[in-house]
Amino acid sequence: MGKIIGIDLGTTNSCVAVMEGGEPKVIANEEGGRTTPSVVGFTKTGERLVGQVAKRQAITNPENTVYSIKRFMGRRYNEVTEEIKMVPYKVVQSGDHVAVLAQGKEHTPPQISALILQKLKKAAEDYLGEKVTEAVITVPAYFNDAQRQATKDAGQIAGLDVKRIINEPTAAALAYGLDKTKDEMIAVYDFGGGTFDISVLEVGEGVIEVKATNGDTHLGGDNLDQRIVDWLIDEFKKDEGLDLRGKGNEMALQRLRDAAERAKIELSTTMETEINLPFITADAGGPKHLVKKLTRAKLEGMVEDIIQRSVGPCKQCMKDAGVDASKIQEVVLVGGQTRMPRIQALVKELFGREGHKGVNPDEV
Repeated sequence: MGKIIGIDLGTTNSCVAVMEGGEPKVIANEEGGRTTPSVVGFTKTGERLVGQVAKRQAITNPENTVYSIKRFMGRRYNEVTEEIKMVPYKVVQSGDHVAVLAQGKEHTPPQISALILQKLKKAAEDYLGEKVTEAVITVPAYFNDAQRQATKDAGQIAGLDVKRIINEPTAAALAYGLDKTKDEMIAVYDFGGGTFDISVLEVGEGVIEVKATNGDTHLGGDNLDQRIVDWLIDEFKKDEGLDLRGKGNEMALQRLRDAAERAKIELSTTMETEINLPFITADAGGPKHLVKKLTRAKLEGMVEDIIQRSVGPCKQCMKDAGVDASKIQEVVLVGGQTRMPRIQALVKELFGREGHKGVNPDEV
């Protein structure tokens, strides 16, 4: 009887764990990361890049770097017309469904997801020193049958027999051992990289029931990164008169995006950070450097409207579940973005209590 692995197949990042001594243990990938970017890149030479290496060349090879494939899983072509406009890679009709055209070949969403699952499977096998053939995979509570089936198909292509598909908020509640408590209502506030989900769950006696779920499928940490990137570009233009949005600046944009994400993460624990990108571009006068200070207060002001977009879904979700905030005994925070103090404060305003922080929010 081999070990069963648990996989969080996320829109932006994915994670794999295994049970050890009754506790889930997150397994690091080959690069040492405890989460793996859900990104697949196809190079000219026919190589397939998965994870961090794919993410690093996303802006310089946009047509052949596939991210956010989860948005296309199990969806018909006519359901994703808006999504298609938002990605730089080519999405084509394939029967009723969709495929991604990369380096002249069509790949279905389950095939792309399978490449991510394969990397996670290999990480688990390297760690355990044995073959892994079985898994449980999490999906958003609102996924329909087609989306769940597509997730199972991805597992199968990756060589995994998917024993269970588990709702993400249910998995988060389990991560906190909240199924062991007496009957209570809990909220799971999941601010991910690409999507925001809020769920109200009833737990007790080992049973977890999703009472209501809501969210915004285009609200996530990536929006905050982009806001910082836009600010950096505007500031640079003011200072140097050069526009980094123009063609030929892909490499600069890749560096800006990486630096923006790093700065955002740092400002969750410090009050000020410096973004320092030497040789970001050049003009006739020689190389140009970008050096900018960003304070936590400035960042919060910059992204407040983005964060506020999570408020409406939270209120609607409680309404649909037939509870008000006073009836919610626990709030579980999921997603790295919930480390941001401003978001933690917002959760406290919304639910009247601090979010649960015992488990690493990237790995819940």
